[in-house]
Amino acid sequence: MEPKYVSREMRDYIIEMGAETITWCMQCGLCTALCPWRLVPGETSEKFSIRHMLRLGQMGMEGFEDETVLFACSTCGMCVKNCPRGVKIIDNVRAMRASIVGGGVVPANLRPILGSAHANGNPWAGPREKRTAWQEGLDVPKFGPDTEYFLFVCCHSCYDPRSTKIAKSIVKLLKAAGVSFGVIGEEESCCGESMRKLGDEELFQKLAQSNIELFNQKGVKKIITTSPHCYWTFTQEYPALGGEWEVIHYTQLLAKLLEEGKLKFSKEVPKKKIAYHDPCYLGRHSNIYNDPRKLLASVPGVELIELDRARELSLCCAGGGGRIWAEVPMGERFGELRIIDASEKNAEMLTTACPYCMNMLTDACTSLNKQESLEITELSEVLAEAL
Repeated sequence: MEPKYVSREMRDYIIEMGAETITWCMQCGLCTALCPWRLVPGETSEKFSIRHMLRLGQMGMEGFEDETVLFACSTCGMCVKNCPRGVKIIDNVRAMRASIVGGGVVPANLRPILGSAHANGNPWAGPREKRTAWQEGLDVPKFGPDTEYFLFVCCHSCYDPRSTKIAKSIVKLLKAAGVSFGVIGEEESCCGESMRKLGDEELFQKLAQSNIELFNQKGVKKIITTSPHCYWTFTQEYPALGGEWEVIHYTQLLAKLLEEGKLKFSKEVPKKKIAYHDPCYLGRHSNIYNDPRKLLASVPGVELIELDRARELSLCCAGGGGRIWAEVPMGERFGELRIIDASEKNAEMLTTACPYCMNMLTDACTSLNKQESLEITELSEVLAEAL
């Protein structure tokens, strides 16, 4: 057996990068047992063990920097929620990635993503001047001194043709409820959540500071986010950098408006049997479970189907932690298991409240050739159709 070298310097560096709780891990293995990678076959599943990766970090030993290992975690949070020692596992993963990415070692598939975020302020290779292209044909108000809410549209929904429908649907819903809202536009940058999870701390700081200065300069007090990832970052990470506003995810606001009688759904939607998928960053990370369900249940004729793996136990779509840009072979995708879950419940539609989840579930549905029997949507689209 080859000798393994322990490096206290490397361990201390990882801790310095943010893995403050890595030494708390007692190697019980519960994190590995709960990890969604245990549910699928393939090379990544065989190589990636979060328990083993944390152990290598604890000891400063070589091996964790292997791309298949280091960048496999989708930051779903299942392990964090259930860790008996309260280890901040995702923070540790981020720090271990930062210790490598900070030294200029970036996986080839992620270089264009990080490069675009540096150059264009978004990871989708979209020029800044096209950030508002999704608004074409819509009368989207500009944020001004008298506007109550600033609507922050996720980069994904600004540039991805399928995801732009989410932004349009949310605008339609906010207008129907008479909400005072507006967008800033081309000056906005990515919230930086995925960039930080990928380990590019310098890039995250650059994006975050740019947004904080812009929002404060414009007089922003309240923010509506279209994505759970933006919501989590604005509420959990921006305050430490000086970005403190009242932040609300669109499902929270719409549920409140529904209760107040300012929003009403009067039309039936063509497909009635709808299963709801809890996004990791809206559910486990932010504890928002009931509002999306209240909204869906308020649509006339809808039969809300609960999947077996729901709420705190929801199955990750595999899009978090930068995995949305990963190439994963068919048969090894978490999303395919989700499609099977919904199909076995005889759902006609699988809806979610996250652009990343919608993207991953759509790809999984197509790879299983289930698109004829199961429609994948984002909740805002269903609600907008029911107005």
